[in-house]
Amino acid sequence: MVLKRLLGSKAARSLTVLSVAAEAKRAFKNGHRIRAAGLLVLAAFAWKWTMLGLIAQGVLKLVRGGRTPA
Repeated sequence: MVLKRLLGSKAARSLTVLSVAAEAKRAFKNGHRIRAAGLLVLAAFAWKWTMLGLIAQGVLKLVRGGRTPA
């Protein structure tokens, strides 16, 4: 119940959307236009479903092999 309230807060949703949008910007800058477009769509959905954005960021970290972006 507490976790649901925390993830549903306006601050958590805003932070998730900004984080996913930053990932989209980074992907576009690195030439991954399809990934960037997908992340922008995901950012729009992340406002409603915060967990969706968090899961996507986890998947991206796994795809990158745990490396932080340059």
